[in-house]
Amino acid sequence: MATKRRLGRLERVPLREAWRHEANDFTPWLAEPENLDLLAQALGLGELVPMATEHAVGDFKVGILCTDGEDRVIIENQLDKTDHGHLGQILAYAAGVGARKVVWIAESFRPEHVAALQFLNENTTEDLGFFGVEIRLWRIGDSPPAPEFEVVARPNEWTRAGREQARAATEASPTRQMQQRLWMALVEHLAKEAPHIRPQRPRPQFWLTVRIGRSGFELNAIANSRDRRIGVELYIDSPQAKEHYASLHAQREKIEADLGYGLDWQELPEARAVRIAVWREDSPLDEATRWPEYCEWFTRRLVEMDAVFRPMVRALP
Repeated sequence: MATKRRLGRLERVPLREAWRHEANDFTPWLAEPENLDLLAQALGLGELVPMATEHAVGDFKVGILCTDGEDRVIIENQLDKTDHGHLGQILAYAAGVGARKVVWIAESFRPEHVAALQFLNENTTEDLGFFGVEIRLWRIGDSPPAPEFEVVARPNEWTRAGREQARAATEASPTRQMQQRLWMALVEHLAKEAPHIRPQRPRPQFWLTVRIGRSGFELNAIANSRDRRIGVELYIDSPQAKEHYASLHAQREKIEADLGYGLDWQELPEARAVRIAVWREDSPLDEATRWPEYCEWFTRRLVEMDAVFRPMVRALP
């Protein structure tokens, strides 16, 4: 007779057992990189990099001010059920710091506040997004409490992408329209095949950005119609870009061995930025028959370069 396996039971833990105070306890915990990573994964955003905690906005303070590499993001926290006061605060904070993404975290959301966030997402500018997130703590037996983020309200990115594509169809050149369609196809492919790679919103331009864990550094998928090639690059644009490039170039042999292929190292002496890229000679214009192949190539290279460069980028001085 098979031995019965004894299983544990999940137990809900009150939030105040772990964090007694929002500003003094919960906000510093959430601002730690590994915890912001958990939140970013739940939201489907790229890397969240903290800029300030308890940032003053007039007579009030927003919990966390951060960036996803493209936009300013504010995070407002509640360890209780949502209330009208915090709804007003997030709007004031967004206006005060020029945020493009607003994240409201609470123990639970009243239905009217979920409806309010959905209303804002449907009726404000396409560059402004509101997220509602419930946080829970769980424990099995005597284990430490484990956090869980559940998103209860978010922007409908596919609707917005569709609007942007429609606008590009009337305002952008045929090449720009093609590039946006390619990036939309790649984003969909990444969501299925490599969900840990989280690109930014597709736009009618020749690159699609993926954040790699540090401000000033990004991975870009490239579709160059003029030179008839596609590529993936590590692009560094910061005051220390040349020094960071030198540090990475000193490890060129190991980097290329880990990747399994050579790279195009461009120091760009006349520019502040630098790039390290891999290329494939192929025209991105062949939409009908080659794009599935291109999306697979982009995905493999993004996954490989993210795995090799991300820890190195974070370790740079």
